[in-house]
Amino acid sequence: MTTADVDSERPNGRSGHGPADDFEVFRDDWGIPHLKAGSALALARAQGHNAALDRAWQLETERHRVLGTTAAYLGAEAVDWDRFARRARLADTARRCFGRLAPETAAWVSAYVDGVNAGLAEGAARAPEFAAAGLAPGRWEPWTPLGVWLSTHILFAGFPTKLWREEVARRLGDGRATLFATDGPGTSGSNGWLLTGARTTTGAPVIAGDPHRFIEDPGVYQQIRLACPEFDVVGLAVPGVPGIAHFGHAGGVAWAITNAMADYQDLYREQLRRTADGGVEALGPDGWYAVHAHTETVEVAGGEPETVEVVETDRGPVIIGDVHDEPSPDAPVISLRYPPRVTGDLGFDVLPALLRARTVADLDAALDGWVEPVNVVLAADTTGATLHRVAGHVPVRPHENRLRVVPAHDPAYAWREGAEPLPRTEVDPVTGTAVMANERGLAAPLGIEFAPPHRAHRIRELLGAPPGAGERGLTGPPWSSADMAAVHTDTRLASSRQLLSLLAWAPDLGPDAERLRDRLLLWDRHMDADSTDATLYSRLRADVVHRLAAHPALRPVTGDADPWRSAAYPPLFRPWLAAVPRIGYALETLLTVGLLPYEDRLAIVAASAEAVAATQAESPWGQVHRVSPWQALPGATPEEVWPGLAGDHDCVLSTSSVPGITDLFARGPAARYVWDLARREDSLWVVPFGASGVPGSAHHRDQSELWASGRLAPVVTDWNLLHRTEESTTTMTTTPEPTTSAVPALRPAVHEQKVEGFGVVRLVPVDPAADAGLLHGWVTEERARFWGMADHTREQVREIYEFVGSLPTHHAYLALRDGVPAALFQTYEPDADPVGECYDVQPGDFGIHLLIAPAEGEGAVKGYTDALLTAFIGYVFSDPAHLRVVVEPDARNEKALARMVRVGFELGPEIRKPEKTARLAFLTRAALGLA
Repeated sequence: MTTADVDSERPNGRSGHGPADDFEVFRDDWGIPHLKAGSALALARAQGHNAALDRAWQLETERHRVLGTTAAYLGAEAVDWDRFARRARLADTARRCFGRLAPETAAWVSAYVDGVNAGLAEGAARAPEFAAAGLAPGRWEPWTPLGVWLSTHILFAGFPTKLWREEVARRLGDGRATLFATDGPGTSGSNGWLLTGARTTTGAPVIAGDPHRFIEDPGVYQQIRLACPEFDVVGLAVPGVPGIAHFGHAGGVAWAITNAMADYQDLYREQLRRTADGGVEALGPDGWYAVHAHTETVEVAGGEPETVEVVETDRGPVIIGDVHDEPSPDAPVISLRYPPRVTGDLGFDVLPALLRARTVADLDAALDGWVEPVNVVLAADTTGATLHRVAGHVPVRPHENRLRVVPAHDPAYAWREGAEPLPRTEVDPVTGTAVMANERGLAAPLGIEFAPPHRAHRIRELLGAPPGAGERGLTGPPWSSADMAAVHTDTRLASSRQLLSLLAWAPDLGPDAERLRDRLLLWDRHMDADSTDATLYSRLRADVVHRLAAHPALRPVTGDADPWRSAAYPPLFRPWLAAVPRIGYALETLLTVGLLPYEDRLAIVAASAEAVAATQAESPWGQVHRVSPWQALPGATPEEVWPGLAGDHDCVLSTSSVPGITDLFARGPAARYVWDLARREDSLWVVPFGASGVPGSAHHRDQSELWASGRLAPVVTDWNLLHRTEESTTTMTTTPEPTTSAVPALRPAVHEQKVEGFGVVRLVPVDPAADAGLLHGWVTEERARFWGMADHTREQVREIYEFVGSLPTHHAYLALRDGVPAALFQTYEPDADPVGECYDVQPGDFGIHLLIAPAEGEGAVKGYTDALLTAFIGYVFSDPAHLRVVVEPDARNEKALARMVRVGFELGPEIRKPEKTARLAFLTRAALGLA
């Protein structure tokens, strides 16, 4: 397919291509997009276009993650991921999987990509992160959404845990390999539950839950509605991926998932050697053989590029280690085998089928083709039918493959034909409920490590009776959609039982420790935000974790040989290899099993009680238990938008701190949803931030308070209650590349200069029509008040620059840093400008104005403005007729004046102009040694 272009400002959104090509964009009061189109393909384009406008920075970050090119603009911190993405061959796998899609699915995905490409330049102009990172929006390929899906989920099965188990077995013995098994660092979980009609106030099923992911800004899920003649679905989409995969309500049927915690990726210990001609050979079951090998370069912002050798054996790509003639346990070479790389199938043919599902039977049939990741699914429809099954591809291979890194040359560990059968079960007819919370339940035959059962047990306990049942005189268990928030926000910490039991029997406590013990034994075990007891328990827990880590029985994995310090493993995998978090998450097990004598466990808890009691420090749990969202832009400081939060790792409200490391949390409910099968408009949802990923947008953070307080927003389904937006006048058609006037990076430059350590600066003429939105956003910010356009409309800004463009003596340029708009640069001849009436103009004078784009800041890139000035002055003095640069900043703009002096300008007199009092400053060719 060719790139989709945008024809804007067409009456009723018509372009002459017929209704099927049109789409309309509506938004509710929370800014959530509701897209309506005449066909599924037009709707896919609309979804891609909307994602590009609302989430441009997020989309481009994900695209670069697929390609392994994030370090080129994020710096050295991103190199580890880029090396992994290259070595794991994520992009190549996505291309391979796209090539095997059914033609109709390929067309649907391509339509989505067309929409992304059509909207990305406009979306990037709205997003200040592009300028801050020096990033130009790129071009999406038809296979890019498959790459986004793959890179998002490649670590979901937690294959790095096998590295940890390998180290535990090596240091503590084979029998201890699974000692720390639990839902640990880096693992994504979720809650989900289903109530049949017998358990609800309406007599129709309800599905509710919350996916637990890293809390990112913008959020990992996008609330959206997709409507065309074939289907009408609301749900949580993954930005960069068409359709609604995980959580959706199609009116007649609704579905939700959790991570099954299945094991479906294997690690193989390889032996590689270099051949005389520079090639690479691997040892396989039949001896040595030649394998694929090539090198790639990872560009690093602010650093030297790094070379990565990409090697792939018959098992899969090598992700750890380099080519060695002699194998060494201290320098392992490990390859990764994962289903999409082997089969060329990511399961994307399922996505459009999910949108078209009308019944549970339709959904069930579609899920038979699901591949990645392996999920537990709950579904229900308006007839009352329900579904509880596992969906995905789990290869058939020996059990040992699931536990450890296995030898590559031994044929016993090879994958066999086919896939493991996927379990399914019926919803309990007695309780009328089904629960999924990553526990060792339905998917137990498919995995090794699962979440502790506490969340699942607690949800079942809570669903035994609705909130306030006694007050309402109910003897039965009917629930409404609105009641589900009480389950979402439950803070009971059942995993505290073992530690508190030991505390109860701890011997020889001093008076302060005894008071602490008595207090915690009376505690209701709820991690509520206003609870000081919850904070005391967390401090006790953290101290116990560190004392356990120091115990001789665990020193082999926590001492100087702590696996995370090993140079053998890439830093990317260190969250899975760090011993203290492992101990923290497995604390309940370690305080129960016989690894440590019972007396030692009692002594550790007693010593911790004494230590915590001695601090006499108290604070509410919410004061220390705060969210730490992840943002791609280095140095970005998230705005504090919510009060202290409740919950903890094993609570239903799973705001996951890391015991022994921090009370802050980075993982938690990335969304909450309630799907009501009686009336879809009674459904509810919320995300941590908002519908928009654009900082400063009214809908960037407007759901944060709802999310933090446990409330949800209504799902609006009545089109008459929605707001039709200007985006509705946009109709996309399949046309060639965007015009050069629409995309600044494609315009011919009047000047191009590489500034060392900064990038390539290009000056391109302003296009008033195409750039009006960008410029309006810049000149109306408070920081640009000296520019004098704070109260101008977009149309007025466009008219001003149309006038400037009509003058032979005045010119306006966009300054692009590596293709991204970075500043507005204007030039003028002083004797043809009002400023010429305020001072004695000399021959060769040449005036300039400069407005730096938002988010540049000295703190974003050191010397940012000075680097731009270097390029601007280089442009001015490239004309020998220009002898002196003249600037006239507002006399109150001390920052600008100081900057001018710093780069060599000499300050002149103040002058009075109708709109301001200015201070002249001059820079001569002679001052720069150019005379």
